[in-house]
Amino acid sequence: MPAPHLTADVAIVGAGQAGLAVAYHLARRGLQVGSQVVVLDRGPGPGGAWQHRWETLTLGGTHRLHDLPGMTDAGVTFDAAPADRPAREVVSEYYGAYETRHGLDVLRPVVVSAVERAGDVYRVRCAPGSAVETVDARVVVSATGTWTSPRTPFMPGRDAFEGLQITTPEYTGPERFRGLRVAVVGGGTSALTFLDEVGDVASSVLWFTRRVPSFHEEEAELSAERGRTAVAIQDEAARSGRPLPSIVSVTGLPRSALVRRLESAGRLARLPMFASMDAAGVLTRSGMHFPVDAVIWATGFRPEIAHLRPLGVVNELGGVAVEDGQVVGEPGLFLAGYGPQASTISSNRAARVTARRIATILAP
Repeated sequence: MPAPHLTADVAIVGAGQAGLAVAYHLARRGLQVGSQVVVLDRGPGPGGAWQHRWETLTLGGTHRLHDLPGMTDAGVTFDAAPADRPAREVVSEYYGAYETRHGLDVLRPVVVSAVERAGDVYRVRCAPGSAVETVDARVVVSATGTWTSPRTPFMPGRDAFEGLQITTPEYTGPERFRGLRVAVVGGGTSALTFLDEVGDVASSVLWFTRRVPSFHEEEAELSAERGRTAVAIQDEAARSGRPLPSIVSVTGLPRSALVRRLESAGRLARLPMFASMDAAGVLTRSGMHFPVDAVIWATGFRPEIAHLRPLGVVNELGGVAVEDGQVVGEPGLFLAGYGPQASTISSNRAARVTARRIATILAP
């Protein structure tokens, strides 16, 4: 039976990279994770969103993770992670070792449905079937990421299409597309991965993007200048409460081994975004019809912040005004891994600052 109610100083919603990093730094400041700090996670086990990714996805190349703070103390590092095993297995193992080594007790599974005010504390309400029903806390850190909130653009005729349609989180591997005519939509790394994997088994693959892709000569890592630009643009949007722009629209795509492989296979012939769909395929703005059997919507993600709507902090545009991880007008509410904190490196750095601010709030 789930625990009916818990009380804590801090409730962290999400045990991916951002949530674990904040929990780690709070523990370093002397707070007891499991009692003073309650960490809630919707997954069945460690690994954050990575545990749900498709089996053929591996680490290395275009898909890299940086270590969490104190990860080497757990005897693991992503710098030496195997590239021949599914990323979901590796990340789950490493995050599990990290949680154990640093005593970061996580309540699972817990699906948070709403965060509300309850007097001078926040009340975290959880969906039926969760390991706890409600948690009252002076401080809430929302570290829910984006994986459960894929972005799907409005498209006339989409409901009339009779073929297969999936988003990135629904992708399980290339086999279900064997022999099909496939349209991949999106200009990010996931779209490139689908072009590569599905292209080996599909009868044909078409690539559609809203804007012309921009490739740069850096391999997998962004230059310092490109990274600073991306963070600044994300930070400005977060502070103003606007919806966050996609990272790839700012940084472009590295000319990685994957890109070179796609180029040599002739799979990077990008087409402008189609204008509508019908039962059998997609139609361009010029009226050309492409028959397809399946569409993969690799069109990015929105932050998963629906549980914060009862607080009135999510505006009509779907954004939240956030300054340095703290929600404007809500001194006890933090968003970890949001906007400029989205990468592992920036998330780790921000977690230290967030923990320091929380310690100040909790001080007598």
